Order: sequence, then structure tokens, then C-alpha cells
Amino acid sequence: LEVLQPLLAGESTSHAGAQYRVNATFKVHDAPSKPPVIVAALGPRMLNIAGRLAEGTITWMTGAKTLANHIVPTITQAAAAAGRPTPRVVAGLPVVLTDKPDAARATIAEQLALYGQLPSYKAMLEREGASGPGDIALVGDEATLLKELQSLRDAGVTDLNAAVMELEPGQFDRTLEFLASEMQA
Repeated sequence: LEVLQPLLAGESTSHAGAQYRVNATFKVHDAPSKPPVIVAALGPRMLNIAGRLAEGTITWMTGAKTLANHIVPTITQAAAAAGRPTPRVVAGLPVVLTDKPDAARATIAEQLALYGQLPSYKAMLEREGASGPGDIALVGDEATLLKELQSLRDAGVTDLNAAVMELEPGQFDRTLEFLASEMQA
């Protein structure tokens, strides 16, 4: 990140670390501005690095309670200590607009079971008090999804990376249309 950030800003960088050395300049002609760097981070050390050196973090399989009590405060404190602006927090979650939430959660639990076994995601699910991905997915009718989206906003989430799932015909388009209309509101 110490090498990447200056390069993306069109500046020269010189870095001599334990693993590699870099002396480089990188310029993109007609680039309007430096793109934000968002680092996938869940644990305290990575969140600290992301807060100090990047514009934010992106999570996956992390529920609203864990975002509010762990992710957002940890990265925000690191950014503040480094004199950086409040970071972006992108929450990645499965989303399904449905009138059959129990069936949808069961299918998500089955299809995404691997995430409940990987140590970093398992730790986030445990913090949430969830037994697996089906428990933290955003699933339900419009009113339920609105409440869940609001709980993410209340937790400090700035962006949603919606993994829209189609568990029955037409569901993907309906979910996407709902999310698009909610984002415009």
C-alpha cells in the first residue's frame, strides 16, 4: 500500500523493504483522479493497516452487529490516528428478495457452507452469533430488506456489495430492481 498509493496518485515512489525494492513512476494519461484503494480486511491488524493506508475496507460474510462493534470502530480509529478521513466500509452479503425466507436461508446455507468453515469468515460469523452464511444473508420481503439495509447503514456501512442470488426464476431481476430503487431513494 505504501508503494501503490503514491503510484495511483501519479507520483514517484521509492521503497526498500525486507521483501522487495521499488523505484517507480506510474502515470495514467487523462485519469480524472486517483482511484480509492479498498482493502479486504476483517481482523484487527488488517483493519488497522487499511485505516492507516487505504480509503476503506470491504468485508464478506460479516453481519451488521459485527460491522458496528468491530469492523467500523477498528478501521475508523486507525484512520483517525493516521489523520485520514473516515474510511469507506463496503459490506458484501448475499441478498434475496423473497416471500420464502426460510427456504432461501436454507439454500444459502447449503450453497455457501464453505464460508462457515474458512477461519477468517468463521470468526466473523461467530462474532455475529451466526451458525452460517444463511443466518446473516439479507433475505425477505421488501419491508424486511429495508430494515436490514437500514441496520447496515446504522452500523456505519457506506457501500453494499450485494451478491444477489437467484433461488427461483425471476428472483435475481426482482431483487436487483428493488436494490436499484432503494439506492435511488
